[in-house]
Amino acid sequence: MRPVLDIHRSILGQPWRWRGLAGDVSDAGFVADDLVTRILLARGCPREDLAAHKLPSIRAFMPDPSGFRDMDRAADRLADAVVAGERVAIFGDYDVDGATSAALMVRLLRDLGLTARPYIPDRQLEGYGPTAGAMLRLQGEGATLIVTVDCGAQAFDALDAARDAGVDVVVVDHHQCTTALPHALALVNPNRLDEDVGRAHGHLAAVGVAFLLGAALLRTLRGRGFFADRPEPKLLDLLDLVALGTVADVAQLRGLNRAFVAQGLKVMAQRRNVGIAALIEASRLTRAPTATDLGFALGPRINAGGRVGKSDLGVRLLTTEDPGEAQALAIELDRLNDERRMIEGDVQLSADLLAAPQSDRGCVVVAARGWHPGVIGIVAGRLKERLGRPVLVIALDENGVGKGSGRSIPGVDMGAAILAAKELGLVVAGGGHAAAAGVTVAEDAIPALADFLHDRMAEPVERAREDRALLVDAVLAPGGVNPLLIEALEAGGPYGMGWPAPRVAAGPVRIVKADIVGTGHVRAIVAGDDGRSFKGVAFRQAETELGAALLGAPAHRRLWLAGRAKLDDWGARPAAELHIDDLAWAD
Repeated sequence: MRPVLDIHRSILGQPWRWRGLAGDVSDAGFVADDLVTRILLARGCPREDLAAHKLPSIRAFMPDPSGFRDMDRAADRLADAVVAGERVAIFGDYDVDGATSAALMVRLLRDLGLTARPYIPDRQLEGYGPTAGAMLRLQGEGATLIVTVDCGAQAFDALDAARDAGVDVVVVDHHQCTTALPHALALVNPNRLDEDVGRAHGHLAAVGVAFLLGAALLRTLRGRGFFADRPEPKLLDLLDLVALGTVADVAQLRGLNRAFVAQGLKVMAQRRNVGIAALIEASRLTRAPTATDLGFALGPRINAGGRVGKSDLGVRLLTTEDPGEAQALAIELDRLNDERRMIEGDVQLSADLLAAPQSDRGCVVVAARGWHPGVIGIVAGRLKERLGRPVLVIALDENGVGKGSGRSIPGVDMGAAILAAKELGLVVAGGGHAAAAGVTVAEDAIPALADFLHDRMAEPVERAREDRALLVDAVLAPGGVNPLLIEALEAGGPYGMGWPAPRVAAGPVRIVKADIVGTGHVRAIVAGDDGRSFKGVAFRQAETELGAALLGAPAHRRLWLAGRAKLDDWGARPAAELHIDDLAWAD
């Protein structure tokens, strides 16, 4: 008998609804391929494209790079540099997308016989993106071509300085653009407002755009006969970098990005890149990494260098060929990640207090002196999840200059709001994506910026919250939470932003045991009427309404649990568990 589910209001005050075409799944009587098909269709996959999405390949999703504006011009200029042996600098951002984009370009050019100089700015001393000083410094070192990756789309002054100094600049970016573009020899960005073909790929991370430039470069060199007497590099061997940057930058895993991650994970499992192999070891992973590991284990360690350490540690790790150096760098990044967690915890506590009175604002804006600018993005993300509305967290320095990082909810475009604030003169600099943005703002302008963001976002935030519902892909009896189910669910991956991991509802069950473990996590053992049981974990929920319900549920009362079914492989035998998102009473 199949379980029946009809939840109009959960413990978190939301209804549970089916996602797309999903439906009931019995204990074990489902056909795995049918479940995968429903998962894909529920995420918007056209029925005629099911085969391509079940086994996403680069060939099936790869566009012609020449369709992007300035792509051929960028490839021609890079090809000239390779043939002439010019001095080339790769200027990247200090996050994972920037580090992987820079590493991809450095490694590809190295395979072509050209040693490129990577440059990653210091987050605290130089801020985000190219500066005139950095451009002139690279020109002074002899660079005749600078390629910016994951930055540059708004670097007007810096690119003017480079042009005046006689240095060619190729911009490879994916951040939102204004109508005016900085002066560059080529600006490759699918999110240019004048882009045509490329707009369909606006969800690419910068490392994905860099991969397309790499493909265009190899094609250009091939056309010039460059590989007549030398082997052509295998661009697909760099897909591990593309997968890491794509997932860590929370890019939507649709279309080409799904292929990048699916195929990149296969390359990563072979551990060809000694830096990534060392990072996997430092992360204490004993199996092949998954997409989740990229976002929660490997990515944060790369990020730790730019957040609380030396900004170039990540790109050094990803480009080294020396196993000993790779191990040392990975260990240092692991240490810095632990340090980052401690700093983040302190900032989170004080930011929580400042955010509490603003829980009804269109955008919550908090600012303080003494906050480390390297962790404010993470804090903003945590606040956004808890409050269910956009959040901007600003770290002020001793001169009253604020560096802010914002995170938004689906349906509310923070990047566009920050660009609008910039055009009104409310911020010194800023930009980003729909889901995330960064700003530089004067302390005395913060109240006006907060009011502007509230006025602009309040209505779309309320619409988004009114439409809020927990989307469920399958409903299970308690015995259905098992490794067979998880194997079937994983076949619909890789999952991430824009391609959400399946959520299942399981029940009715009773709480057998519930306690607090780790840093505020609630662990529960639950069982159905037939005695079948499984473990559930609600992460960081000990002090929330959900955690209180799990810990205080009467032994006789039945309930439903909704969450992500995962494999717990810590024990001798892998077992299924549920990562709990919500709870609803069954009677």
